[in-house]
Amino acid sequence: MDVSNEREKLQQIRHRFISVLAQNIGLYGISETNGRLYGTILFSNKPMTLDDMSKALGMSKTSMSTGVRVLSEADMVTRVWEKGNRKDLYETEDDWYKSFISVFINRWREGTDKNKHAATRAKEALEMLLDETNDEDLIEEIKQDIDKLEGALHYYEWLDEVIHLFESGDIFKLIPKK
Repeated sequence: MDVSNEREKLQQIRHRFISVLAQNIGLYGISETNGRLYGTILFSNKPMTLDDMSKALGMSKTSMSTGVRVLSEADMVTRVWEKGNRKDLYETEDDWYKSFISVFINRWREGTDKNKHAATRAKEALEMLLDETNDEDLIEEIKQDIDKLEGALHYYEWLDEVIHLFESGDIFKLIPKK
């Protein structure tokens, strides 16, 4: 097989992986387009400028800038410096665990805090309603709802502990990096 055919096969393999990665990167709260950008940067043999990314993906430089910002906030790409080059250069973060932890903590902490706050407020409101009513049927329903919210609050406390395992790095004591 000649080198051009081998190079084409290499590109096809990369493209297939990038396509699947992009489709599934929504789990990180990242769009499919930014997933393709990440894959493009990942398989680049050198750091890329926004112009390089724009050319590779056939998209605007503005879109690339926005995508890089999203990926940077997720600790998936980093800006690097290269002597003699005045343009910003980007490459993927080598530590995929760091990227996952960053995204996991931010997304789960925000959702858990919001849900915990809502459950606490609902429980307090139910407890006030419980003090105000004399209706036995309503009292029973309120008590059942309070029990459900207490279960939810216990779950959110557990989630806080899971999130802390990631924040502290203790997760790697339980499940070592490969």
